[in-house]
Amino acid sequence: MILLLTRILSKVALAVMVGLLAGCQGGVLDPKGQVGIEEKQLIIVATLLMLLVVIPVIFMTLYFAWKYREGRDEIYEPKWSHSTKIETIVWAIPIVIVIILGVITWKSTHALDPYKPLKSDKDHINVQVVSMNWKWLFIYPDLGIASVNELRFPANVPVAFQISSEGTMNSFFIPQLGSQIYSMAGMVTKLHLIANEPGTFDGISANYSGAGFTGMKFNAIATPTEADFDAWVEGVKAGTHDVINNGILDQAAYEKLAEHDLDEHHIEPTPVQYYNSIVSSIFMDNVMKFMKDHGKVELLKGTVFDSKMIHDNSSHGEMNHGEMNHSDMNHDESQNSSHDMHTEAEK
Repeated sequence: MILLLTRILSKVALAVMVGLLAGCQGGVLDPKGQVGIEEKQLIIVATLLMLLVVIPVIFMTLYFAWKYREGRDEIYEPKWSHSTKIETIVWAIPIVIVIILGVITWKSTHALDPYKPLKSDKDHINVQVVSMNWKWLFIYPDLGIASVNELRFPANVPVAFQISSEGTMNSFFIPQLGSQIYSMAGMVTKLHLIANEPGTFDGISANYSGAGFTGMKFNAIATPTEADFDAWVEGVKAGTHDVINNGILDQAAYEKLAEHDLDEHHIEPTPVQYYNSIVSSIFMDNVMKFMKDHGKVELLKGTVFDSKMIHDNSSHGEMNHGEMNHSDMNHDESQNSSHDMHTEAEK
């Protein structure tokens, strides 16, 4: 009876797993990049380790319900309360599993750090990403071009992303390549990914951000060769692609793109479009506009404060220092006054 029940349950579980996995095409369980592959392995290992506890518990629940069903002549021991063997098994196995999971988590957290550049004999392609309501802007600072709702890069070449937001917080995620990370206004997060084979992968926002959230999708296209990618770049610069070809991505064009006119009855995703040139500092200028000293900082290949700003801050710092000394003097005078008052009260 038990053997028959076990066989039935195993067949049901297998059928359920096959059915579930059949719908995983294009998701995290169908990885096409090294990061995604390692994350899939981590998910499988962690799941199997936890099933070492879950499966026996499910089996024993069914077994005990059958064994001690009404009508069975089993010994009734209402005062039985302790078994060293059972306590050892119940506590030891979960403790060992938790320790193993802890070690795996520690190692994988460092190995899969999204800020950590990927090891490769090829240079990373730099892409700056801005999430807008409700579209994605991709800027290629080294190539001088930009695209909307389409991301391209060569297969087998690592990509270094810098990610920010024009307003609402979103989450940049290409499931088949792995590692989603948030985009936030006034901040820059980083992510490193690679595609191990050419193809078109779905890109999404994994964080709900308003009425147009459903249209916030893009295609991440890994070209078969670097030559194909270079040809695409040249086509963007020449404006020969069969999409909306814009001119330069300057601040005026950026602000116009960031606008959203949403029809509450009909929401259409923003079509793919290209910019054949960019202002080199457009990404960091719009990150820094949320900061107090926006306009006083030059942001090209890093953060460099101009001499005027440093001079102004130094003068301001000296004034604050003087004010602090004056405050200290007032504090000392207050303490002396309090001491005198206390002495008079004692008298």
